[in-house]
Amino acid sequence: MKIIRLKGNNKEEQVNILREFLKLSRRSFIFTAFLSLFINVLMLLPAIYMLAVYDIVVPSRSVESLIFITAIIVFLYGIWGILQLIRSRILVRVNSKLDSFYDKKIINATLDFALKHPTKATAQPINDFNQIKQFLTGPTILAFFDIPWVPVYLAVMFVFHPYYGYWALGVMAVVSFITLLNELTTKESLKRVNDLQIRSNRFMNHVLQNVEVVESMGMRGRIYRKWREIHDRHLKALQEANDKAGTWSNLTRTLRIMFQSLIYGLGGYLAINLQITGGMIVAGAILLGRVLAPVDMLVNTWRNFSSARLAYKRLNQLLSEFEEKKEVMKLPEPKGEITLAHVVVIPPDSKEPVLTNVTFRINPGELVAVIGPSGAGKSSLVRTILGIWPPVSGEVLIDGADIKQWDREYLGKFVGYLPQDIELFEGTVAENIARFEKVDPDKVLEASILAGAHEMILKLPEGYNTYIGPGGITLSGGQRQRIGLARALYGNPRIVVLDEPNSNLDDAGERALMNALWELKKRKVTTIVVSHKVNILDIADKIAFLKDGKLAAYGDARKILEMLRAPKGNIN
Repeated sequence: MKIIRLKGNNKEEQVNILREFLKLSRRSFIFTAFLSLFINVLMLLPAIYMLAVYDIVVPSRSVESLIFITAIIVFLYGIWGILQLIRSRILVRVNSKLDSFYDKKIINATLDFALKHPTKATAQPINDFNQIKQFLTGPTILAFFDIPWVPVYLAVMFVFHPYYGYWALGVMAVVSFITLLNELTTKESLKRVNDLQIRSNRFMNHVLQNVEVVESMGMRGRIYRKWREIHDRHLKALQEANDKAGTWSNLTRTLRIMFQSLIYGLGGYLAINLQITGGMIVAGAILLGRVLAPVDMLVNTWRNFSSARLAYKRLNQLLSEFEEKKEVMKLPEPKGEITLAHVVVIPPDSKEPVLTNVTFRINPGELVAVIGPSGAGKSSLVRTILGIWPPVSGEVLIDGADIKQWDREYLGKFVGYLPQDIELFEGTVAENIARFEKVDPDKVLEASILAGAHEMILKLPEGYNTYIGPGGITLSGGQRQRIGLARALYGNPRIVVLDEPNSNLDDAGERALMNALWELKKRKVTTIVVSHKVNILDIADKIAFLKDGKLAAYGDARKILEMLRAPKGNIN
């Protein structure tokens, strides 16, 4: 989705996402408004029936007239019910249309945000999206469709008697004024409530992701106290917001019920003076109820409206910051040449560079080992090569084309990546290896055998159909690493990046890894391995030695090893 920016008055004005969607769903909303016309006209039925009974049937004492009028009213109520059903179904379909229009954009923007701000990563945008959908297709939005027809009820009340009309206008003015006060006094409180709730949820999500650390080191009590500190602030803000909103809502409800009762007194006074009929007394009260119904709905659901508005503001800001990526021209299949030119990298949510002026070239089919002391920038380097962390200056080229020119979905088919922290996803072993595309058994078997994971997978309860829980929690570290390696090798990639691939492997796993690396060399696959293991360094074509975020040495593996093993060399 494009966010169009119009420059004027030195400020950028954004065409908001809601307006764009409403434009696409215009016909649905117009038809809903058209149905609302008939629905609201038919809402005059109670008043009409009351007038007919009190002013026609009772004076005439005609049972036949009562039966005839009742039959007509029942028939019209049936039509009213059908129109209500159609209107609700239209809104359900608008909900689905909104979902299909935005779901992928929301997910992509959420993932982009997580890449740029990993410490603030959260699924809140999806919750915000659901909240907006509920507002656009729930009972609150119906009040907005019904409000335009309030003048019809007011006009009928003025026809009954001008005092009735003025009474209704006065009640509406009072209720609207209180609603405005509600908005002004609770706006900031509700924003604070939402912000603290997001922070509380994000903290607990991080705790759940690291529950083993919490449990093993007896941190439950301390974690609870930290979460409780945030949660108590949320509860305090929520209580303040609810107290304010509750005060105004109760005042509105009390006044509304009182005014609806007092209109009987006004009607009685007018009837005593023979200015209205007896039927108009009850009909007037019913009409006042219809005048206030949509206003009352808005008052009672004002918090939902305010929350949806805040959710929309956050979501619109997210989509404005992370615009939908433009389609790029499809490039030829990569051969595996990688070039870094004067690359400087600053990690997300950081100010200091972790890589400075890194320049080197990897030829297609070469196996390059990346080594260096802890904190030297090795993992940062592979993230940069993969395009996860874009450089603040310099460029990363794949086959001579800047990595930004490559379509990520397309390039990803030719790239295999095994990170230090291996995350498997909820699904079967086969689905994880196949990267959740349609499982091709031949490709899955080929990758598993190449990774040396086939026999290990067969020993799982259901083999390749074994269901993996979130994060691969049901598997050992070594099992996750070998399945992760198979996933990296799936589909015969042209570039493979392995970050500490043997950190959790036993001897059998080590042998399988070495066999896989030899096979990648035979297939002329460009391979980058972060490791200090001598057996991997010995088969490398080149070595990149990083120190303090700089490329201290790069070149032929044997020469670099000789240099580092010399008395003045330092590999640790």
